[in-house]
Amino acid sequence: MTAERQRLWDFALGFYAASGVGEACLTLQDECGVDVPVLLFSAWLSKHSVALTEAELVRIDGVVADWRDEVVKPLRSVRRRLKSGPQPAPNHDTEALRNGLKGIELGSEKIEMAVLEAEGEALIAAGGAPVDAADNLALVLRHFHAAGPNPKTVEALAAIGEALAAF
Repeated sequence: MTAERQRLWDFALGFYAASGVGEACLTLQDECGVDVPVLLFSAWLSKHSVALTEAELVRIDGVVADWRDEVVKPLRSVRRRLKSGPQPAPNHDTEALRNGLKGIELGSEKIEMAVLEAEGEALIAAGGAPVDAADNLALVLRHFHAAGPNPKTVEALAAIGEALAAF
């Protein structure tokens, strides 16, 4: 990796914080089952002129799928559940626990992104040509949600694409 290249984690933190991006990512996660780290990975590749192919996405997602399914998703599920219950949640103590889980969940996504970054480095090293970021983003959406997008998800994907173009 060259010294000038922004690490995937740093890119993801900055981009996710851009206006409307976090909300759009969560919409795609909740409505379509999109894995946000994979979506942000595809955006990062777009910034490095790498167009993902369906075969590459399937292979790369296969590398992180077990981690996501066995670690990230269960942590997210428990964290979200603590927002409203079970008893004695929600209260001050369970909120502290929920906030701790939020940090652990983020740490698990950071580990996933380190694996994705290693896969992406090989694709970047192979070189690329100008790529339409919308193509990478749409490919990720189709990968996680075979059904056609609804207006809400089309809007979310467009918001991410617009933010990426300005990022």
